[in-house]
Amino acid sequence: MKESPAAREREAVTVRFAGDSGDGMQLTGGQFTLSTALAGSDLATFPDFPAEIRAPQGTTFGVSAFQINFGSDAIETAGDAPDILVAMNPAGLKVNLEALKPGGLIIADAGEFGARNLKKAGYEANPLEDDSLKDYQLVAFDISALTLESVKEFGLGNKEALRSKNMWTLGLVLWMFDRDRQPIIDWLNTKFAKKPELALSNAAALNAGHAYGETAEMQQGLGRYHVGAAEVEPGLYRTVTGGESLSLGLVAGASLVDLPLFFGSYPITPASPLLHTLARLKEFGVTTFQAEDEIAAICAAIGASYAGQLGVTSSSGPGIALKGEAMGLAVMTELPLIIVNSQRGGPSTGLPTKTEQSDLYQALYGRNGDAPMPILATRSPVDCFEVAIEACRIATQYMTPVMILTDGYIANAAEPWAVPEMSDFTAHPVTHYEGETVSPYKRDEKLARVWIRPGTPGLMHRIGGIEKNYETGNIDYGADNHQKMTDTRQNKVLGVADSIPDQGFELGGPDDDMVVVGWGSTFGPIHQAVKKTRKAGRNVAHLHIRHIWPMPKNLGPLLKGFEKILVPEMNTGQLKTVLRDQFLVDAKPLNKVSGQPFKIAEIEAAIGGI
Repeated sequence: MKESPAAREREAVTVRFAGDSGDGMQLTGGQFTLSTALAGSDLATFPDFPAEIRAPQGTTFGVSAFQINFGSDAIETAGDAPDILVAMNPAGLKVNLEALKPGGLIIADAGEFGARNLKKAGYEANPLEDDSLKDYQLVAFDISALTLESVKEFGLGNKEALRSKNMWTLGLVLWMFDRDRQPIIDWLNTKFAKKPELALSNAAALNAGHAYGETAEMQQGLGRYHVGAAEVEPGLYRTVTGGESLSLGLVAGASLVDLPLFFGSYPITPASPLLHTLARLKEFGVTTFQAEDEIAAICAAIGASYAGQLGVTSSSGPGIALKGEAMGLAVMTELPLIIVNSQRGGPSTGLPTKTEQSDLYQALYGRNGDAPMPILATRSPVDCFEVAIEACRIATQYMTPVMILTDGYIANAAEPWAVPEMSDFTAHPVTHYEGETVSPYKRDEKLARVWIRPGTPGLMHRIGGIEKNYETGNIDYGADNHQKMTDTRQNKVLGVADSIPDQGFELGGPDDDMVVVGWGSTFGPIHQAVKKTRKAGRNVAHLHIRHIWPMPKNLGPLLKGFEKILVPEMNTGQLKTVLRDQFLVDAKPLNKVSGQPFKIAEIEAAIGGI
């Protein structure tokens, strides 16, 4: 078939699917991600959920969106602005139109743009029929009616038949990018193995959407795009979300320290994917426990660590606040514990399904008393795997709780992952103390105390939240002893810096005039912004911090060598304040608390303004 003029080669394309939360946008985006990964393109995704569990259908409050940026070159963000917006209803168009690139393509389900839905979305007139979309390419047709026609042979009711319209839409987009339908059909057959009629009807809708693209290309102005495969190192690849990667990293980390993993958690957005994933990994020595509340979850994990396992708990900001006292208990008892904080918009309940980085102060200082602990930050879904392994190492080698900071964007986003060889990671098997004398605070060169499993013959000892004697472990309220124990716990955590790598640069180096310092999920947009700025001739470097506390020993000297320091954060300037406090450098903030990730252009503009 002769291609239309619209068909062209593209290095990268960004597509956003948007509609009601019942329209299956996350499923559609996930399956398009699968087909894109199998085609060999590099990719990054951004699922954007509504905060309400089930907002009134057709309202802007209930809009669910899924954005994917894919290309033949390295992809490090989900894209600043979509090239294509698939709007399944007026609310989806209303909420997401502002993000679409000027001249971008809108594919709209005209069948949903009736008077009732237009009113719910706040439209006074139908935007598909007036001039409000004149700055964009518009393709509108009745996807709902076309879906009903494609599945009518299966005798489904209208409501059930319309559930397939996301598959019809997916078929059209698969045609646009020449993606294989068979993996989606295989997935449908597996998903609906007990209801084969649903597998067949959804496959029919998928094929009908694909066929519509072929037959309606000229009359509707639809075009085909060719996005080539990315050049990658040979190996085994899979698509992984941050939640999946972190779960696998925790299992791998527990294996490397030779301990069973106990995961105590309470469901909360966006931390729940950890519980969902780990619950399916029992064959790897994982025990999962869904507790009745956040406090019970962390206390159960502390109990598991006391018993000689590796305790892990997770939550988001509100739940981390509830765990605060128990975190202090883990610090006082000096037991290994992993605490995962999947940050979301706050304060209080805040923005449950949106992303933010506002829990850095909470991680560093959010406990009563002097209760220091190492803090690590993940920068991408793939990075979660190695960060989890590092957290397991630090927790067991230094007998301390460790917090991992991730966020809602990382937890739900996906990217290709080169599955590593576990032989490339160093094992650090744990040895529980089985000596002849009891001294629960006997320490090694790292100041880590011995780990005595309860029930070990002859080693009965006291443990708990009240201060203990440095020598005997008995309760001791003495001033000198408390000073010594507090100093020791602090110095132990600071000593973690002796076993972490020096801080390096992602781009540029110490001879540049300016450095952009980031942490967490700001990595992608910072990296791309700095890359573009360097190509334009500006001497700017990118430095990204994984070890938030203690920080790498060389970080201070590195920062003091720069005339200008910019710190982009999805908060009101928390890392900036820490850097100023620790190193007395004049770090400048770039802050965003909209619940959405940074755009590359926002950071570029900030670099240019300094």
